Amino acid sequence: MDHRQANSLSGPAVLRWGYQWLVALRPSHKRLIFLSLDALWVLTAFFVALKLVGRVPEGFGLGGMIAYLSVLVPVGVSLTVLMGLDRIKLNAYELRAAKLSAIVASVTALCGVALSAVWSGGLHEEVMAVFFMVLMILLGTSRVIMREVVLALYRSAGHRKRVLIYGAGQTGRQLAAALSTDDAILPVGFIDANPTLQSLTFNGLRVYAPSRIRDLFQAGSFDRVVLAMPSVSAPVQAKLARELRDLGCEVYAVPAFADMMEDTELRRRTVPVNSAELLGRASLSADLPAVTETYSGKSVLVTGAGGSIGSELCRQLLSSAPRRLVIFDHSELALYTIEREMRELLAQMDHGAGPAPEVVPMLGSVTDAMLVRGVMMTQKIDIVLHAAAYKHVPMVEHNPVEGLRNNVMGTRIVAEAAREAGAEQFILISTDKAVRPTSIMGSSKRLAEMLVQDLATRAEKTRYSIVRFGNVLGSSGSVIPLFEEQIARGGPVTVTHEDVTRYFMTIAEAVRLVLLTGAFARGGDVFVLDMGEQVSILKIARQMIEATGHRVRDAQTPHGDIELVITGLRPGEKMHEELLIGSDMLTTPHPKILRAQEQCPSQLGMATALAELRRAIEARDDAMARAVIAAWVERDGSEGEGAPLAIVSNEKSAS
Repeated sequence: MDHRQANSLSGPAVLRWGYQWLVALRPSHKRLIFLSLDALWVLTAFFVALKLVGRVPEGFGLGGMIAYLSVLVPVGVSLTVLMGLDRIKLNAYELRAAKLSAIVASVTALCGVALSAVWSGGLHEEVMAVFFMVLMILLGTSRVIMREVVLALYRSAGHRKRVLIYGAGQTGRQLAAALSTDDAILPVGFIDANPTLQSLTFNGLRVYAPSRIRDLFQAGSFDRVVLAMPSVSAPVQAKLARELRDLGCEVYAVPAFADMMEDTELRRRTVPVNSAELLGRASLSADLPAVTETYSGKSVLVTGAGGSIGSELCRQLLSSAPRRLVIFDHSELALYTIEREMRELLAQMDHGAGPAPEVVPMLGSVTDAMLVRGVMMTQKIDIVLHAAAYKHVPMVEHNPVEGLRNNVMGTRIVAEAAREAGAEQFILISTDKAVRPTSIMGSSKRLAEMLVQDLATRAEKTRYSIVRFGNVLGSSGSVIPLFEEQIARGGPVTVTHEDVTRYFMTIAEAVRLVLLTGAFARGGDVFVLDMGEQVSILKIARQMIEATGHRVRDAQTPHGDIELVITGLRPGEKMHEELLIGSDMLTTPHPKILRAQEQCPSQLGMATALAELRRAIEARDDAMARAVIAAWVERDGSEGEGAPLAIVSNEKSAS
């Protein structure tokens, strides 16, 4: 073997080989190694005891040794199996396992004492006493040594993340003890601002002063920092986390281990986003009955199936036993996520004697006319629930052409494809922002409503209807997840205006409303849910901060925990929302669901508006697109500058 070959087998290479060998071992092989070693330790302890005591009865000889070992070795190995010592992982060998080793040693020694008692030529009790002590030492120390070897091999493999624990209190020490047996994470030390703890050692880890973090990080001593200071307020932790991230560190935080088990603490950390306080009324979920007959045995298409509303629609539709559920979304990740969830739900459901619903994922955009028509025809769609839309007001305001392409032209493509395919129903999911809109997003949804109303007047088979509701608690991009994220970061929590209000409903209420309208729809209907009074956004922000156990920091309470900041209304944002364009309302079979009486646009006017909008989109001309909206969705001058927009009447000239 030459010099280079010798070097390749030394140092890190040997450690890596040892790690690979260790990982390749099967559990049965590891158990066999432990049992073989324990049998060896019994033999060793027996001969060491004989040597140390030196008092062997006359005539004891080889036969006596064989007699004792034929009892002690099987007993020791059997006890190892009985106590489960051969199944305890080395990196989890701790005090309890050491106690089990002591029990194995003591019971094995007692068996030897019992053999001496019944055999006149047996060994003296002193031999068995020494045997017990030696065996206990061998069983315990051998596993401790092997544990350190195994941990060294894991460390040498470079797979463990090195973690610096900020906080050497009870939570930090508990975390270090838990992580010390983890295969993927290696605690390397503590950081604590308490001078009395600095330079001490806990769990074999040294406590450093906060001033040492930069040096330790630059030296590559750790990969990430875990904040283990649950008693410190969230704003202080957030400030510390920002400072650490500025150094380039990964930062994580953990609550106290005891707090995880306390119901009161869990409630304190939970934001009640579906509570009556946030809604400003009692939840209507229980008052809105489930609908199964309308969708049972049907082929149902849900566009925007990966979104907040679309995914909940899919969940509730499965319980209605449709023949086929076609989930359509332009986001590959969102579509994959909801399809996987649908498969899991189907596996858990009892379908009785009938076949399970077929779930068909379709990846693509609603603006792709050929794809949408192909899906309608090949999947034989009976009911369309159109939830696909760009809905974030500031984002659409900055991207008006894409917002109008998706929300207006996409709706037209899906709605017309439903008519061509002979679908029974088409339901457009709209928003209160479509009522006298002040934003591009609201205007796009109102134009979508108008074209659906227009198609409803000319449809022979397909029943077209619209569901209009307010803000949905917990939906993506809504104010509730934003506040949760801001509170988790330690603030500030931002509100656009002190007096801004919104209608709110839960996702369950919104979806139940959509599904119920399928049973109520007659064609051209606009359904709304009686959601009570509008709720102050500022009030919601305060409630959510206080629900997490923090105090609001403002001019009245300058020493609070989470700051509330008023940022001003964003472009296109309204102070208050509305659900109705007119004042006429009709009842439905359910008292909380109302049917709005609204004027339908003329066919010629709608065709002209869509033609102008198509030209603006094809030219990618933002100014032209805004001009189309101004021509067909104009401001109501009765409220002066900045008033909401109103839909132009049918008498408006197409020119």
